[in-house]
Amino acid sequence: MRLVRVAVHAEDPLSFLGLTGALQKPGTKLVDVALGTEADVTVVSVPQVGAATMELLRNLAKPACGFLLISGDTWNADYSETAELGVRAVLRRVEFTQERLLEAVELVAEGQACFPAALQSGLLDYVSRVQRDVLAPRGLSASGLSKREADVLRMAADGYSNAEISKKLQCSERTVKTVFSGLMKRLRLRNRTHVAAYAIREGLI
Repeated sequence: MRLVRVAVHAEDPLSFLGLTGALQKPGTKLVDVALGTEADVTVVSVPQVGAATMELLRNLAKPACGFLLISGDTWNADYSETAELGVRAVLRRVEFTQERLLEAVELVAEGQACFPAALQSGLLDYVSRVQRDVLAPRGLSASGLSKREADVLRMAADGYSNAEISKKLQCSERTVKTVFSGLMKRLRLRNRTHVAAYAIREGLI
């Protein structure tokens, strides 16, 4: 079992004691970043999310995997700024349980995200804007793939042969092989079944 190093920041002593108590379970290790120890996940408890929260996150030592925010229902912060500051999960106080806390910590430590349904639409809008305004003009996607790479992966996952892909993309079969080989190596994909799984996970198909 991987040991996840967790730091806690709370604005009041009761919240701090409650969180540290809930986190003292096998698989987690409480750390004090003030002593120079790096955290994988930092749990931050605030009454509401707003400008003061953004300033707080800027001043806290950035954890290796991300922040987990525990807050009330009030959200007065920009989604893009929240994401850029490293927030990877949000747990509302009304939904708080020890089980959900530990689950969210584990998800953040694994590089995943966990947000309430009420926030997901705003985050999806942010991702769409980034794709449209920043990535697409440069020929990139949110997955970090170029348009051609994404097309090759998607068609390979759909079962097309290299010859069929080259015909559809109007390029040589050699080009398809080169792109596909580079992707397999870079993304550490083992075979076409693995390619299909990756494409589904990244939303390419």
